[in-house]
Amino acid sequence: MNAMPPTEAQDRPARLTVGVVGAGRVGPALAASLQLAGHRPVAVSGVSDASVRRAAALLPDVPLVTPAEVLARADLVLLTVPDDALADLVSGLAETGAVRPGQLLVHTSGRFGTAVLDPATRAGALPLALHPAMTFTGTSVDVQRLAGCSFGVTSPDELRMAAEALVIEMGGEPEWIAESARPLYHAALAIGANHLVTLVAQSMDLLRDAGVQAPDRMLGPLLGAALDNALRSGDAALTGPVARGDAGTVAAHIAELRRHAPQSVAGYVAMARTTADRALDHGLLKPELAEDLLDVLADSGDTPRPGSAPGAPAPGASGTPGADRDAPGPAGEADADAPDGGSDAPGHGPHDHGPDAPDHGPEGGDR
Repeated sequence: MNAMPPTEAQDRPARLTVGVVGAGRVGPALAASLQLAGHRPVAVSGVSDASVRRAAALLPDVPLVTPAEVLARADLVLLTVPDDALADLVSGLAETGAVRPGQLLVHTSGRFGTAVLDPATRAGALPLALHPAMTFTGTSVDVQRLAGCSFGVTSPDELRMAAEALVIEMGGEPEWIAESARPLYHAALAIGANHLVTLVAQSMDLLRDAGVQAPDRMLGPLLGAALDNALRSGDAALTGPVARGDAGTVAAHIAELRRHAPQSVAGYVAMARTTADRALDHGLLKPELAEDLLDVLADSGDTPRPGSAPGAPAPGASGTPGADRDAPGPAGEADADAPDGGSDAPGHGPHDHGPDAPDHGPEGGDR
């Protein structure tokens, strides 16, 4: 149930014609949700076979046209392209005269506020940033998942009521995000949603290596309880060998990972150090136990001891220290799984761009 009261009639956007530029995972789902609220999708653009299939499934009978034609037909235009394609898309549309004064132009990127829409705003468009903090599949289930989904909302003050009304009509919960806070907001969703997928997938791989036949069944109840506890209690929910200061167990973990999955050591050590820091700050990890634990983590070869020169190998390290780099993920969630997206997150989140390659010209790419 929406926490906010129903919008009064005068606060609701009039029934609008809706267009989608970028028929990735997010755009068609949002347009379908707006259709359920009484708005009318009239045009969609996409650059891949997957986009065409998604548009046909979620927006049947809505014509597939060029981005410029989408803007010509629609009062409300959803720009659901990857984050890195958004600025060029907006500039291209404004330069070619496709933007109409009074047109609502909505992007769904978590990273950006409304400043990225400035070229269109100067042409008379009304700019909104509405980022759903949800991971998207590109199927009809996404429309149902929007019920109760938080949206990061940024807009000019005079458009705030319209922005919040659109979110509520899609079944979401508007959460106001200042323009300057958008990058931090999006980073938070990426950490929570995108990295969670990596951690869970890695855990399942290791369990399979350990001989577990159904790692998903084993992890489901455990991770569900851990997530629920974390959302309810924050750092107080920390448990396990790091929070207890069990340095011997952590050392054994690292040794086993080095033998069976060396690519996972850097991630384990980084998360263990962060967990130790938070457990110390929260009073869960006793300082006298933390010293041995931090020594184990520093001697792992993946993290320098406190006070050592940046980039210098830790004492006793073997091999070359390294850190896994995260590829840009769904965090855009504009047409992403995040959380972009989801979207994502994060997802985009929380935010991923799906199988469609972005086109950085004015036509944009699908998210």
